[in-house]
Amino acid sequence: MPENGSGNKNLPPGTRGWPVLGENMELVLSGQPKFIKHRMEKYSQDVFQTSLFGERMAVFCGAKGNKLLFTNEYKLVTSWWPKSMKKVFIFPEFADTNFKQVSALKRSFHHDILKPEALKQYLPVMDVLSREHLEREWTPNAVVKVFPLSKKYTFELACRIFLGVVDLEVIKRLVDPFTLANEGVFSVPIDLPGTAYNRAIKGGKVVRQELMKIIKDRRKELMEKNTFDTTSSAVTSVLNYIAELPDIYKEVLKEQMEIAKSKGPDELLTWEDIEKMKYSWNVARESLRLMPPAQGAFRESITEFTYAGFTIPRGWKTFWTVHSSHKNPEYFPDPEKFDPSRFEGTGPPPYTFVPFGGGPRMCPGKEYARLQVLVFMHYVVRRFKLEKVIPNEKIVFHASPTPVHGLPVRLHLHEK
Repeated sequence: MPENGSGNKNLPPGTRGWPVLGENMELVLSGQPKFIKHRMEKYSQDVFQTSLFGERMAVFCGAKGNKLLFTNEYKLVTSWWPKSMKKVFIFPEFADTNFKQVSALKRSFHHDILKPEALKQYLPVMDVLSREHLEREWTPNAVVKVFPLSKKYTFELACRIFLGVVDLEVIKRLVDPFTLANEGVFSVPIDLPGTAYNRAIKGGKVVRQELMKIIKDRRKELMEKNTFDTTSSAVTSVLNYIAELPDIYKEVLKEQMEIAKSKGPDELLTWEDIEKMKYSWNVARESLRLMPPAQGAFRESITEFTYAGFTIPRGWKTFWTVHSSHKNPEYFPDPEKFDPSRFEGTGPPPYTFVPFGGGPRMCPGKEYARLQVLVFMHYVVRRFKLEKVIPNEKIVFHASPTPVHGLPVRLHLHEK
């Protein structure tokens, strides 16, 4: 049922969808990019209302909408997660914890493990594991599926660095249920046998049980950290375009071989080497623009405010989304074209390229993800030329963009 006002308040235009279900079904069936685009065209380019996860919600669009939410944390809005998401990911005893407290704990935790000194210590681990993973999982095969292998690699790395776990059997017991949990978190929140949401709840329970066997402290903060899944999606996005675009691959290979030539055969990458990967990082950022690993984030309005002429009542939930700016021709001319030069010089306008969010709640794992993607790119292109087996493979959007067949690629091993 369309709504554009309530009493004397000029609410954002939009619809609340079906009773109880709201527009959850439409979001799942169409995928977030189409869902957002259709409603921006139908209702407003600035902000529209919907009903998701049982809540009245204002979806903010474009750079101005991103800026408003990113720069008004604790002034106009504060952190919020749907109850269905908390049920999947958070330990039950923490599910009702005040989000201000959770955010403070996360900031403290992330400051310790993701500060520059710590990241430099992770680089040798990333280097060694990248080589081991490619030797074990890629080299023996003519064709590999990039998406599941990226998940396996990034999860194994996270376990090594943050949990001190190196046993592959233990890692497998964690990664499979975690994948179920993450895939079902944006599904229709109906807890019935056989549904994606039901599998997500079961997956989350198994992950918590396994973590309890491994750790006694910091368990809440570790469960709140979801760098693994977005990073695996980022790796997949980058390799997708490197496999698809020979000219891009050629330039990336050229840059990486210049770095390789300056090192001994078994010498590890250094921080200085990473800083030289400027073109490769522009390729990665353009990949993240077109296939962003995270779709956006929720907030809750803590006071009534006005935006673009519309009233956002206190208590309404809000959502910002990458899909309202990343392919907007106003910010990115010819938006479907893959063009790493967009990121040369000062790069895109502020608040238009937001794969890691922005403001005080910008993803703290941004630099960790950058390191991981660049190290993996370095060893993949040095060893292989990639060829997509399914040129126009469909991408579906769950919590992250997912190639429906796992992105199979044919490996052409370089001569040594």
